[in-house]
Amino acid sequence: MTDLKKLYQSDLPNRAIAVYLYLRGRANKEGFCWPAIPTMARELKMSESTIRRALRDLVQEGFLKVEERQRESGADSSNKFTLLFSRK
Repeated sequence: MTDLKKLYQSDLPNRAIAVYLYLRGRANKEGFCWPAIPTMARELKMSESTIRRALRDLVQEGFLKVEERQRESGADSSNKFTLLFSRK
């Protein structure tokens, strides 16, 4: 079953589906991408808190892994998002 079929058959809210599709469009062939939450919020025309809720929904349902990253200086960097389902 493809990732999109699983996504559309899930009970995820629309916000989570929109965020997954956004991440899927930006992911490399290994399923990784690094967009910042403010960037996603601006481009999807959603609030940052809505983006965070959608990300939590996707993690809870097993569609996404989120890895927090930091710069060498200790400052926060963008998260690494990993899509967990195959596109095949």
